[in-house]
Amino acid sequence: MAQHPEPPGPTAPAPSDPAGPSGPEGSDPVHRTSTTEQGRFCFARCECGWRGPARRARSQARTDAAQHP
Repeated sequence: MAQHPEPPGPTAPAPSDPAGPSGPEGSDPVHRTSTTEQGRFCFARCECGWRGPARRARSQARTDAAQHP
């Protein structure tokens, strides 16, 4: 069975909150997430220091980023 890996691509920002870079006044700022590739794996990262699990599917890493609180 032939495997067709996804071609390497640049780090892409994950979907973020449409409210902008910060939430309502007095609340915590919105987390800005992105995806990063490391070898055959891709993972989601956040400015707060959170890092999602390594995934082979970029789409799953983007889902992890979107679900990060």
